Amino acid sequence: MNRKTLVLPAVIGLLVPVLAACGGTDSGSDSGDAIVVGTTDAFTASKDAPAPLDPAYAYDVGTWNILRQTVQTLMIQPRGEGEPVPEAAQTCGFTDSGNERYACTLRKDLKFANGDPVTADDVKYSIDRARALKADSGVFALLSTIDTVETQGDREVIFHLKTADATFPFKLSTPVAGIVDPDIYAKDKLRDGFALDGSGPYTLEAEVKNDELVSAVFTKNPDYKGSLTVNNDKVELRNFADADEMGAALDKGDLDLMTRTMSPEQIQKLSADSDDTVDLVDMSGLEIRYLAFNTNDASVRTKAVRQAMAQVIDRGELVSKVYGSQAEPLYSLVPASITGHSNAFFNKYGDPSTAKAKSMLEKVGVTTPVKLTLHYTTDHYGSATKKEFELLKKQLNDSGLFDVDIKGAPWATFRPAEQKGEYEVYGMGWFPDFPDADNYLAPFLDKDNFLGSPYANSTIRNTLIPESRRVADRLSASGSLTDIQDIVADDVPVLPLWQGKQFVAAGDDVTGTAYVLNSSSTLQLWELGRGVSG
Repeated sequence: MNRKTLVLPAVIGLLVPVLAACGGTDSGSDSGDAIVVGTTDAFTASKDAPAPLDPAYAYDVGTWNILRQTVQTLMIQPRGEGEPVPEAAQTCGFTDSGNERYACTLRKDLKFANGDPVTADDVKYSIDRARALKADSGVFALLSTIDTVETQGDREVIFHLKTADATFPFKLSTPVAGIVDPDIYAKDKLRDGFALDGSGPYTLEAEVKNDELVSAVFTKNPDYKGSLTVNNDKVELRNFADADEMGAALDKGDLDLMTRTMSPEQIQKLSADSDDTVDLVDMSGLEIRYLAFNTNDASVRTKAVRQAMAQVIDRGELVSKVYGSQAEPLYSLVPASITGHSNAFFNKYGDPSTAKAKSMLEKVGVTTPVKLTLHYTTDHYGSATKKEFELLKKQLNDSGLFDVDIKGAPWATFRPAEQKGEYEVYGMGWFPDFPDADNYLAPFLDKDNFLGSPYANSTIRNTLIPESRRVADRLSASGSLTDIQDIVADDVPVLPLWQGKQFVAAGDDVTGTAYVLNSSSTLQLWELGRGVSG
């Protein structure tokens, strides 16, 4: 048999769910052994970030993928994409015509893994805790439209919103809305380290060395009640230093499946090789990469400097030379496959042009070459990041308008430095909290944005974002969403670069690989099982 490259259809956007979340059987792994999943994500507890797995703090795709296995939310994104469906809740929905009152009824007899009952008061406690702690990760901003949380009895929770928010059901599906036990999670303090407790499909046993999580063992929670079917008894998520080390473990049989982040060269090799033991699964994705600017920094404070960079950078060359078929150029913060997308940056700047960029700078009297440093993380988005920034440096310097240096740092250092405003320009990735245009705009542009960006546009914050959230039909919100993207293209507080695909490689006897990642890069370990090698 040749290696199978399974290409999954794009089912992105607000579509009717293709498959119910609870399909399949509850048989568990045939062998009883843990299914071992590899990742290059690094999980570190540090002085700046001592509580990486607290739902009130965690805000990156790696830590969220641990939380989603263990901490239950009222709602969850369904297996086949589409609108969120109840998870810890039995039912949820807006109870008014203005999308300002949202009510949920919990499932009966919910329990935390330690046996404590899960009640409406616990839901209120968890939500209010995240909002009150206001962790510097900025994740609490996802709950910013909540005014008050009310409970009625043990099972009824009512959210009163400050303003209409048609995206609120999606926000209740994110880990910041995860339900925690008040006896374990203090009201006024984050929970340090890697201990994690919840009512989700798995319990967690963490192996930690030198304040780093090197292995996370997920064991099926026998008391779990929710919409998910758990197709295995145990999964181990094992950390690797890089894609090559992870690939070697798969080749040796020490690993059943590897996921993010595989290198472009690795994906090309897996696609081309013939092998009867490994399947490469290619699926749609909503990951984006972009440059962000500290608009208070002297080197990029002048808008024309940021516009000139947007005019010079060649996304087509960047994608073709670094990522090949695994990415495509992106001309907005909102990916091309999301309702409300517009090619705002291409509409304004067109093809790369040094002459146009030079004119922009001359008009406002900027002295060239503009000296600046592009910062990137060495261990968070994959090994190709360095090559990407080397090419960005070359493009900008070849124009003669810039004198650019690049500097890499590990994520544990990079993220706190970025939040403190220490970098003038820095590269970031975004894996959406939920597949809606609002989640590609508000987290970067609204008050308390997760970047800690000083950029503020009152029209976006006070008019366009609230206006877009009032509309349940997201296509009808396109006018407001387009206006936001046009303002971003003109002001350039962020500069979108590319949109990527997702890949996993798995042993031929591993089942459920088609659904182990959804379009938001949510790791759905409960989908995995063992079958007969094909």
